[in-house]
Amino acid sequence: MKFTYPAMIKRTEKGTYLATFPDLECCQAEGDTVEETVELANEAAYDWISLELSEEDGQLPAVTDVRDIVREEGIIVRNICVNIRFMDGWDE
Repeated sequence: MKFTYPAMIKRTEKGTYLATFPDLECCQAEGDTVEETVELANEAAYDWISLELSEEDGQLPAVTDVRDIVREEGIIVRNICVNIRFMDGWDE
């Protein structure tokens, strides 16, 4: 099953890039480049979603529309798509 959530990426004072998800509480990733940060954000979102779905009543939050995200100067918004298999050999 595929899940897509927007990530907001900004350059930090250290010169790295930090990705945060407005919909996934406390889910973030930091990398040296935007590309590395997108890859790490994908892994962080995968882990966050997998953990939430493993809970007995695991409910995922609604997805914020990219057009509704207030963008400060220097903020890059990227949709992060995660594909999670619920059973071996089965995808939705």
